[in-house]
Amino acid sequence: MTSPQRSSYEVVIIGGGVIGLFTAHFLSQHMDPGKILVVDRGFATGGASGRNGGGVRQQWETRATIRLARESVEFYRRFGRDFGYNPWFRQGGYLFLAFTEEEVITLRRMETGVRSEGLPIRYLEPSSVLDVVPDLDVRSVRGATYLASDGVILPFPVVWGLLASLKERGVEVLYRTAVRAIDSDGHQVRAISTEGGRISTPKVVNAAGGWSREINLMAGVPTITHPTLHEILATEPLTPFLDPMVVTLSRGTYFSQTMRGEVVGGLTMDHSRSTRTGLYSSREFLVEMSKELNRLVPRLAEARILRAWSGYYDDSPDGLPLLGEDPKLGGFFHANGFGGHGFMLAPSATRRVAQMVLGQKTDLDPAWISPARFSKPGEARTVEGLSLG
Repeated sequence: MTSPQRSSYEVVIIGGGVIGLFTAHFLSQHMDPGKILVVDRGFATGGASGRNGGGVRQQWETRATIRLARESVEFYRRFGRDFGYNPWFRQGGYLFLAFTEEEVITLRRMETGVRSEGLPIRYLEPSSVLDVVPDLDVRSVRGATYLASDGVILPFPVVWGLLASLKERGVEVLYRTAVRAIDSDGHQVRAISTEGGRISTPKVVNAAGGWSREINLMAGVPTITHPTLHEILATEPLTPFLDPMVVTLSRGTYFSQTMRGEVVGGLTMDHSRSTRTGLYSSREFLVEMSKELNRLVPRLAEARILRAWSGYYDDSPDGLPLLGEDPKLGGFFHANGFGGHGFMLAPSATRRVAQMVLGQKTDLDPAWISPARFSKPGEARTVEGLSLG
């Protein structure tokens, strides 16, 4: 536990992962960095920011998500130059596979939206899929989409680069310091209480990822998101054979190959929606993921699993994030509900969060991102159907 340097801050960000750090980065460009505090009960890469597969894609169904993703891709392309840390962003593309006619319709619909945003996505017939990944078994594939500018990034240098930049600017970042309570007068945030004491602040940003639900409960606001455990594994290093990230619609299976030759990937399992179960790796996942890899790439049948781990998605009901001020509590801002795509959308989404914290308007439709969109049960909402992989 570390105590903060001040007793009051203009903004306190709860969550020291990529969402919280990027939010602090953009805020520090427009306000006194010394009046920003980032606090996290764990360590820098202890949450999803150090446990994800590193995928960064622009293939989505909703146009707003496509635009945010495209902006994030451009930001990550510049990251090494701007922050002095190389995140090894490799744009080998994303290959989405469809195994049913219904999935083909989904990919065709997505292709139309992505193309309308000026991105050169390609729809591939099964025979053409082998031009992208020759080792795939395409006998059951009905169609695919491929976008070459999608890619894979190494998460750790992004976190390190952000931390170094924030330290240089004078933003205070405290790890291993848990938030115990959020105080308000029922209408407006007044302070937070941590293990290190009470901190006065008029603005709190909930960027706690899989633990955002717990922070909402502390603030007394509706708990819209829920954590879902997802597992991931890495094989032993293999001779390079795979350029893109491969994703299936049927099970949300995804896998790519690192520069060291490891095949890294995961799939959707029926796990508990609670952080109380802890982070673990299950035998069932290892068996199912091995079957999927063997089915899709037969040459992986003899590959040995090197390690496995897990992390939490922070899921929202419609597959879209919650960004902005809570309608029930003034000064309480959401930057959560990204599912498994916080790293993908972090640079672009948090730039808008910072604008909202500063009282500025953004170019995002509130009906798409505002936490208030869930306040009217039964009202039609946009749904992101490709919140996977």
